[in-house]
Formats: sequence, C-alpha cells, structure tokens
Amino acid sequence: MLKIGDFSKLSRISIRMLRHYDEIGLLIPKSTDEFTGYRYYSEDQLLVAGRITALKDMGFGLAAITEIFENYDNPQALAKFLSVKRAEVQSQADETAHRLLLLETAVKRLRKDGTAMNYNVTLKTLPERYVASVRQIIPNYDQEGILWHLMMKEIAHLNIQDGTPCYTLAIFHDKEYKEDDVDVEVQKSVKGSYPDTEHVVFKTEPPVQIASATYKGGYDQIDKVNEAVANWVRDNGYEFYGAMFNIYHVSPHETQNPKEWVTEVCYPVKKNNI
Repeated sequence: MLKIGDFSKLSRISIRMLRHYDEIGLLIPKSTDEFTGYRYYSEDQLLVAGRITALKDMGFGLAAITEIFENYDNPQALAKFLSVKRAEVQSQADETAHRLLLLETAVKRLRKDGTAMNYNVTLKTLPERYVASVRQIIPNYDQEGILWHLMMKEIAHLNIQDGTPCYTLAIFHDKEYKEDDVDVEVQKSVKGSYPDTEHVVFKTEPPVQIASATYKGGYDQIDKVNEAVANWVRDNGYEFYGAMFNIYHVSPHETQNPKEWVTEVCYPVKKNNI
C-alpha cells in the first residue's frame, strides 16, 4: 500500500488533486484510516491514475473521464469517445489556424500600410431574410435614391413591418465598374407577406457568407474600404462569389450629416480550394 504522498510522487498527480478525485469518486483510495484520515492507495491504482492523466492530456474534462471509465472495458464505446474528442480538437485546431492566418495577414498589411487596420474586415454569414426589392438600370451609382424613392412610394399603403434586424442594402449586379447605365438592386428586410407591386418584388434571400468592413463617414471612403476587403480576401485564401453590396446601418434617410453615416461594405466569398 502507498501513502498519498508516495502515490502522488509516483503518479505525478498533486495531493490536492488526488483528494479532489476522491471527492468526486474518480479515484478512491484503497483504504482510509478511520482514526487519522490518512489515505492509502494500492500499486495497481497507478494504472488508473495514468489513464486519468492520459485522458486529461487529450482534453477530456473530469466529468467526461468519469463517464469513460464506466465504459473503459468496451473498446467500441471507448473508440466512440475518442473519435468525438478528436473531431472536437480538430475543429479547435482549424479555428486556431484560421486565427493565426488572420493575425499574420494583419501584421503583413500593417507593415505595408500603417493605416491598414482603419477598416477591419470580418468573415460572417448574413442570415436568410424576407425582403422588398427593386432592381433597375439607373443612370449612375449616385442615382441610387431613385430606387429607394420608388420602393417607398409603392409600399406606403401596405403598412410594411420592418424585419428584425432591418437590413437596408444595395446590390451592385454589374461584373465591372460602369460609368453609366448601372444595374442596381435595393432591398429592405420586412416581416410578413405582401403582394408584389408594379416595381417592388417580395422574396426570400438565402443566407450568404461575406467578407465585410464597416466604417463611419461619407461615401468618398468606399474605394479605400473596397481595397481593404479585396486585400483580406486575397490574403486569407478566399475568392469573390457573387455581387457586392452595401448595408446602410445609418444612411441619408436617418441623417443628412455624412460624418454620421455608417456603411458596411460586403463581398460574398467562398474558400479558395486551389
């Protein structure tokens, strides 16, 4: 029999932790002196202690280890526990690798351009949403207000309920920049179901993965924000996958002060597997 101190040295588990294992029923001493309270372990319990340490090193918590011990002699059940943990650890490793890549590319951009972090780019998914939509060819990008005016005029009588959250955005469908006759669609997320009007179409938009950057100020910053997003997409192994769009969190509809406008520049993307 081994005193708790000796068992601690041989198992390389602290006395404090051995007492905790005893309290939760994970590793109970072979005997306890009823007068002194001294705990004694048998040599074969070193095998159990080794299993606990090995499972902890794999990332299992004590509650999971207790459950594993109940099925330790069942190879199939044990393999299932290990497979689930392996998938979990792999997911964490992938997430860590992605974070490292983000950090590395951010550092590189800062070395090239000290203002590169003025527009922080994030990867996220815009959820499915039901929208009111108007799409037309308009003279140029500055005339986007034509579409918003048309939408508001035609849906005024429908008592539209705003979506939660309420996205107001403009999609630019042309595959290249154009000086005139541009293909633009404006959307406003809504609740409920409504009949189409002459120019307004109600439809459900699917979720979309986007790389986006949000900034505050006038639209004269758009080119710099586009550059920041494009660099992020290139540096992080993604490619463009659809028409870019702007989400207007604070627009001229709310305030005429350009300094107060908040715009999110969004590019649909997918992982580049090449």
